[in-house]
Amino acid sequence: MKSAVPSALAIAMKSDVPSAMNHRAAAAAEASARRSYGKLVAFLSARTRDVAAAEDALSAAFEAALRDWPEHGVPDNPEAWLMTAARRQLIDAARRRKTRDDASADLLLLADISTHAVADASSEQSARRAIPDDRLLLMFACAHPAIERGVRAPLMLQTILGFDAATIASAFLVAPATMGQRLVRAKAKIKQAGIPFRLPDHDDLAERLGAVLEAIYAAFTEGWSDPAGTEARRRNLTDEGIWLGQLIAVLLPDEPEALGLLALMLHARARRDARRDAQGGYVALADQDPARWDTRLIDEAEALLLRASAMGVIGRYQLEAAVQSAHVIRRRTGHADWPAIVQLYDALAALTGSPVVEINRAVAVAETCGAAAGLAVLDGVAGDARLTDYQPYWAARAGLLARVGAVAEADAAYALAIGLEADPAVRIFLLQRREALTREDC
Repeated sequence: MKSAVPSALAIAMKSDVPSAMNHRAAAAAEASARRSYGKLVAFLSARTRDVAAAEDALSAAFEAALRDWPEHGVPDNPEAWLMTAARRQLIDAARRRKTRDDASADLLLLADISTHAVADASSEQSARRAIPDDRLLLMFACAHPAIERGVRAPLMLQTILGFDAATIASAFLVAPATMGQRLVRAKAKIKQAGIPFRLPDHDDLAERLGAVLEAIYAAFTEGWSDPAGTEARRRNLTDEGIWLGQLIAVLLPDEPEALGLLALMLHARARRDARRDAQGGYVALADQDPARWDTRLIDEAEALLLRASAMGVIGRYQLEAAVQSAHVIRRRTGHADWPAIVQLYDALAALTGSPVVEINRAVAVAETCGAAAGLAVLDGVAGDARLTDYQPYWAARAGLLARVGAVAEADAAYALAIGLEADPAVRIFLLQRREALTREDC
């Protein structure tokens, strides 16, 4: 999986950077990109209204760092150094546009950066000055009604979290070229329309909050695709998703869906250690040892869900968190509450119309009414072209076909699921299921 952050560094490193680059400098640049990319883009964008220019300036700043740091050493505050370099790139670009009508406005906006950020990279006092965190403001700007609804969450993923267009396109089941064009148009819209970087008024909050929460959850699940937590960038992505969820829950304590999303993420995070066995093998949820779940996080998630439910407005994230709650009840009863899970997925299906929800509902129906009933649910979405390359659909179908004795069809479905799976541990798990199917047939 690639993101815009490593891509920006890769581009910079391919330009005329000395081949004998100091390893410490390269590692510091990469760490800064992974830790602060979104924060720096958000800070620059909030003052220029030009997201694309902020991204370009920051990419140039990383290239400058990879040239300067090996010779002069890594600065005490790499983010401040990068901010200075990016700010200068933006100012130079604005001056080159001085013949345009809007050049004076560009320079006035950039002057504001000087009052908040680093004035000079050599100034020790300036270099240690904190850079304000404007990520939440940028997220709401990306969710503005002037931005096409379908591109709001992808835009946030790219600008705040550094995902590249191809990764975002895969997550949203859209062609990469199409997604790339949409993102370019959306960034241009922010500048052209002068979209403000601020929290929306109460009347506008409900519409835009949904897009913000969707982007946060997409960030969390992207990091969640590294179950063992061995990839630092993905692990940080999961943590950042929770952090942003906590931030919104604090800023908007009366928004039940904000609380529901945080509850959902905490429930999932609580099971991280149980997703792998001692040998690193994948462990399905139904086979996980509840003793390995993080009770503190589960209790925190349950308290959030209780607060949200008391507000009397039910939404997608509360329902999904409730599904997780019905699963983790196994720590007390020894089994999940499958009838409740079916009811919750029924409500989610009616609310969202999502084929992914239907896949999960099929598995729950199979647990309560039998595998044939679950297959009937899957058959209802079998014609959805978006599921052709969606691994969980084929894995679920393979498991249910195996349970009804359709060995040949199950084998074919397992083959597709294995081919689509990127996680080696999950691939081994599916291979073992497929091999067991063949043995049972013999």
